[in-house]
Amino acid sequence: MNSLGLTAATALCCVVVVLGALPFSDAQLDPSFYNSTCSNVSSVITQVLKNVSASDPRILGSLIRLHFHDCFVQGCDASILLNDTSTIVSEQGAGPNNNSIRGLDVVNQIKTAVENACPGIVSCADILALAAEISSVLSGGPDWQVPLGRRDSLTANQTLANQNLPAPTFNLTQLKSAFSNQGLNTTDLVALSGAHTIGRAKCSSFIGRLYNFNNTNNPDPTLNTTLLQTLQALCPNGGPGTNLTNLDLTTPDTFDNNYYSNLQSQNGLLQSDQELFSTSGADTIAIVNNFINNQTLFFEVFKASMIKMGNIGVLTGSQGEIRTQCNFVNGNSSSSGSVAMATEESPEGSLVSSI
Repeated sequence: MNSLGLTAATALCCVVVVLGALPFSDAQLDPSFYNSTCSNVSSVITQVLKNVSASDPRILGSLIRLHFHDCFVQGCDASILLNDTSTIVSEQGAGPNNNSIRGLDVVNQIKTAVENACPGIVSCADILALAAEISSVLSGGPDWQVPLGRRDSLTANQTLANQNLPAPTFNLTQLKSAFSNQGLNTTDLVALSGAHTIGRAKCSSFIGRLYNFNNTNNPDPTLNTTLLQTLQALCPNGGPGTNLTNLDLTTPDTFDNNYYSNLQSQNGLLQSDQELFSTSGADTIAIVNNFINNQTLFFEVFKASMIKMGNIGVLTGSQGEIRTQCNFVNGNSSSSGSVAMATEESPEGSLVSSI
């Protein structure tokens, strides 16, 4: 390993130690929060996800993404789960979420199972955080102690959902800005993007790379030519843009570090993926290379970054509430709007939005 790579690896190891220690105290969250009130909450969620993922392995990526899309909009408060009512404009209707997010129905299944075991105890925001961690484990990825004690919001913010969620066409500067606005650094950006090791994306999320990249009337020069031909066959110019393809070409349903190897061979599916490696002189390149060479390092940093992300803007103590139904604030379940169901054409493994 060259000196730059060694320095990056050493720095990343330090980041793991620091980030792993911060969220519990700073957010007033604690992995043992439910030990005396709902000690089996993790096993209840695990059983639901095992059952669902047996027939729909894509759901594991969907739930990691759902947690991300929640946290980037007014914090990790389950606001993304709220349906339209007479007083709430749902984040589900925002451009990055509409006909894109999946797993809302599964979250409702989980909530029902948890309520049967521990009525009125576990928040929907904590369910999203736990479901993301369990989804990582069930797909072969790392496990971590999820800090718990979040409470659910009484509001949603569709405007922020349109503003805050990074797009698949973002360049590296835009990606860094979107993450920095949430208190996440470049290491977090590269690590969390690794969730694209599982899941799918629609043609509409990368069509510009195939035919008219940056209005040049040419394909993206950082896209592997063999992959380009494959994608052009799947996604004809002027087509509906709804066909799905794997975010990770090699192991699409296994949580591993192959996502980063794909970037090295110019096989990143989304522009926002390939930017991490193909932006000349970028500080992200050394991090990608270290994750390629050391999957354990990637897993450790991913865990720390997920904990850090899960700490964004949380409600604790007497703030917010513990929703009885995740789709509605308490006392408003009779309002208009049924349980939201996203389409099956979503890029469920993708953290970036507008896909």
